[in-house]
Amino acid sequence: MKKEQVSAGRNAKKAGNVRPETAAFERRLKAHYDEMKWLYYELYSSDEQAFSYFCDMLRRCFDERPDSLRKWDAKREQVPGWYRGNEMLGMQMYPGAFAGTLKGVESHLDYISECGVNYLHLMPLLLSPAGRSDGGYAVADFRKVQPEYGTMEDLAELSGECHSRGISVCLDFVMNHTSEDHEWAKRARAGEKEYQDRYFFYDDWSVPGEFEKTVPQVFPTTAPGNFTWCEEAGKVVMTTFYPYQWDLNYANPTVFNDMTENMLYLCNHGVDIVRLDATPYIWKELGTNCRNLPQVHTLVRLMRMAVEAVCPGTLLLGEIVMEPSKVVPYFGTVEKPECHMLYNVTTMASTWHTVATHDVRLLKHQLGTVFALPKEYTFLNYLRCHDDIGWGLDYDFLEQFGMQQVPHKKFLNDYLTGKLLGSDSRGETYNDDPRLGDARLCGTTASLCGIEAAEYEQNPEKVKVKIRLDRMLHAFLFTQSGLPIIYSGDEIGQLNDYGYHEDPLKWDDSRYIHRGDFDWEAAELRKDRTTRQGELFSGLRMLEALRTLHPVFENAADTWIVETWNDRVLGIGRYYKGEKLIALFNFSEFDETAWINEVEDYTDLITGNPREAKAVGVPAYDFAWLLTKFE
Repeated sequence: MKKEQVSAGRNAKKAGNVRPETAAFERRLKAHYDEMKWLYYELYSSDEQAFSYFCDMLRRCFDERPDSLRKWDAKREQVPGWYRGNEMLGMQMYPGAFAGTLKGVESHLDYISECGVNYLHLMPLLLSPAGRSDGGYAVADFRKVQPEYGTMEDLAELSGECHSRGISVCLDFVMNHTSEDHEWAKRARAGEKEYQDRYFFYDDWSVPGEFEKTVPQVFPTTAPGNFTWCEEAGKVVMTTFYPYQWDLNYANPTVFNDMTENMLYLCNHGVDIVRLDATPYIWKELGTNCRNLPQVHTLVRLMRMAVEAVCPGTLLLGEIVMEPSKVVPYFGTVEKPECHMLYNVTTMASTWHTVATHDVRLLKHQLGTVFALPKEYTFLNYLRCHDDIGWGLDYDFLEQFGMQQVPHKKFLNDYLTGKLLGSDSRGETYNDDPRLGDARLCGTTASLCGIEAAEYEQNPEKVKVKIRLDRMLHAFLFTQSGLPIIYSGDEIGQLNDYGYHEDPLKWDDSRYIHRGDFDWEAAELRKDRTTRQGELFSGLRMLEALRTLHPVFENAADTWIVETWNDRVLGIGRYYKGEKLIALFNFSEFDETAWINEVEDYTDLITGNPREAKAVGVPAYDFAWLLTKFE
């Protein structure tokens, strides 16, 4: 080993005194060392001291990793693609809304298992100031849990119990910024230059003014601008998202070293999947838009190698809410990967566009792009999540059908908030900017599907149709390659919670309409199939079981668009290990026909009966899974 590798390799110890797990760490670190050093030196001007500290930090984090998690890593290393199987199903939840505390979540693991979930995403739960947290995304301490949720020990205990049930745990890691209440921010406000250098502080508005010429605003109506005056320090500080969220300066190697250690600290408390929040924003450079700069990919690649060395059972999930051309590069390459998984944001938004327009052409176009990607690229697919729906669609494609960006966004929001005649959707807009016509959309899956409106009208037939739409969308979710995740409450069709309008800490943020407390009384109705809860719960469980049973749903399957010759019906084909699936989804409120002509003998997976895959009739808002097997 080279002289400069001594701090990283530490193999001067006698071989007989090195524990097997330590030797394994040494091998992993050595395998990445040259690339890590090259990237680190390129990014930080050959700062040998900072890189040496970085390597020592990795060793320290490995030494602190509990034996139970090291054994968990060893199992995962034996099956490196463990998260790509057709048996994977995720659930996303706010611990407080779901069960009050982390111990409360632990007490409901039987329910989570009953849902078929083996990937549990706990929404932000680290220490954040009340009323200035952006839903927990303004972290004041990366090593403390919000007191009302519990402690880090509770998190570790919950993770351990999840692991005993085969459930992986995902947690958000807010890496772009800290809360203004973070210890670093407090010391920066007090005038300590070392800590001001961890952020972006300026003596006057000259440099911030130059940034503002090229950097877009994230929330132009609720938090305009990208900088805030800090009265205590007498300086201007960069605040891309909200004034109480101070952007970290990753050009300072101390920031990268310490934030990576914070991430590994969470991993050592049982976090298996690290959701890298707001990843594209983490490198700032004057004269650019401060989005997706090359240095961001260097940082993510370094973080990938860090987890592979210290905790190889850990995954990085990138949150890149942008158009596909900006998203896909965060996979890295097959040889030099970055994120293990990325959110399939555009397909999600295109799905709700299709619900509103009843026209599948954009969705076909979007899926065609996804299907062409390497199978090693794994997307996390979803219908709804904690956040709003942004209309980042392919408007160049839509323009050929007369759909112009600004009026089309207005149409989508008007339809999905129920403003248009004939629409039963019940959503609310978020961050509405009338000047740009760029409002986003909020609401639960069930309410956006029209179940809320149908139940309000006490129209049983309409309720039945809207439940069918909800189930069809989940069938479409499970048909996609990748890891499907459902938002807590969607399994029982939970409706919008309008109570946030009465809460002064929440009433300015319409995203709380779908962040309401889980309704445990309603959940009991899942056992009664005559109820909305029972019909959806049993329907989703059946879909999940079929997906797990058939290898054609594996990520390695070949996938293609099936031409249905009907712009209301989406067709998807899958083939793997002798199984071929033709999946058809009717996005129309009327019965439609998929004009296909497949020659094989098929079985309807839902009914178990033989069914021809020729001129297939699909009822309004329904779907068909048709399967054939080859010897």
